[in-house]
Amino acid sequence: MKVLFVSLGCDKNLVDTEHMIGSLSGREIPGSGGAYTFTDNEDEAEIAVVNTCAFIDAAKEESIETILSLAEKKRSGSLKKLVVTGCLAQRFKEEVLQEMPEVDAVLGTTAADQLPEVLDGLLSESEGQAEKPACFESLRKAPELSGNRVLTTGGGYGYLKIAEGCSKCCSYCVIPSIRGPYRSVPMEDLLREAQMLADRGVRELILVAQETTIYGTDLYGEKKLPELLRALCRIEGFEWIRILYCYPEEITKELIQVMKEEKKILHYLDMPIQHASDDILKKMHRRTTREELIRVISLLREEIPDICLRTTLITGFPTEDEKQHKELLSFVKKMKFDRLGVFTYSREDGTPAAKMKPQVPARVKKARQKEIMLVQQDIAFKKAARMKGKTLTVMIEGRIADQDGVYTARSYRDAPGVDGLVFVESERTFLSGDFVRVKVTGASGYDLIAREV
Repeated sequence: MKVLFVSLGCDKNLVDTEHMIGSLSGREIPGSGGAYTFTDNEDEAEIAVVNTCAFIDAAKEESIETILSLAEKKRSGSLKKLVVTGCLAQRFKEEVLQEMPEVDAVLGTTAADQLPEVLDGLLSESEGQAEKPACFESLRKAPELSGNRVLTTGGGYGYLKIAEGCSKCCSYCVIPSIRGPYRSVPMEDLLREAQMLADRGVRELILVAQETTIYGTDLYGEKKLPELLRALCRIEGFEWIRILYCYPEEITKELIQVMKEEKKILHYLDMPIQHASDDILKKMHRRTTREELIRVISLLREEIPDICLRTTLITGFPTEDEKQHKELLSFVKKMKFDRLGVFTYSREDGTPAAKMKPQVPARVKKARQKEIMLVQQDIAFKKAARMKGKTLTVMIEGRIADQDGVYTARSYRDAPGVDGLVFVESERTFLSGDFVRVKVTGASGYDLIAREV
């Protein structure tokens, strides 16, 4: 039986998908003599598993459209079984079961390990006989690593999800209600999985969680990210270790010191701040003020002068007025982040922010988003242009098919999927995951152009 996996949303979801693929890899289908195999072609698939996202409206819409598209395949007869997992399944279980009759089973965010048994059952039951499986477990369930994971990223990088859930409870966010409270993965399990990733050719390890900075506080009573990082740096095979999703209030001098001392740890931090108006930050239930943000950003740049800082913002949060928007805009101009993304506020049922008044009109949210991004574009383009003449180490991602001797690559300043690229000219042949020293010869928007040294 050919199985299609579709992973939507964040890189944390992708890790879950890779574990689900691993749980089916080599598994025989009871009573059939056959086994599960995998395809990325919708037209070939006999089973489809959609790992959904439901963080904001756009993510929900993408998840629903994907399910409906595959439901059409099922109605036409080419697809036999359709399973929905992840955040949308957790948040809208009843709606999925009742309004999407083509869906054969739903699995919540803590029940992905039940996928093999669910599929075995679906394939062995008589058509229409059994009640549709709906698997949901406690959102406080301790995260477990399957021990069998199939990498799908390619290109020499892989993600290590170090914790599940979140306990911050920001007023706009549904993550605690669909992923549960913060639960760290035991360090010995993470080191075992990291070693497996290194053995399989991962050269850039990327640490992810809803928040990485408080890793270990629930298990060990204190922040253990610095200790985990030092242990990961001892694993042979990794050239780069990148840290994502560091909340600013949790960044410690110890973490900064580890970043300075350990050569494998990239001078890059993804640090979501969401806003810079104290009034809005307070209503968001964020735990920093504007001045505290300035202090931590200044400390990072003072201690690590070449650090690349990425952040995300939310514009159009309920009650945000023009004055508060201008505060955010001036902050962006002053801080000159290397990388920045802006989301328009998404009103999510069940969150405190959904009940706040007044809600900002959609056209105003969009206009404010555009204004911030135009300012950031100017900052980013100028920063890229100033890279000319600098020498960097880059990791090759692939070759441009229609241009001889031109490769796409990433530097320490570029996380996969969200940041820019480095276009490398070379007469040599490279493979994905190769590291190359290059000299920057120019810039094109957010991207750099370089030649091999």
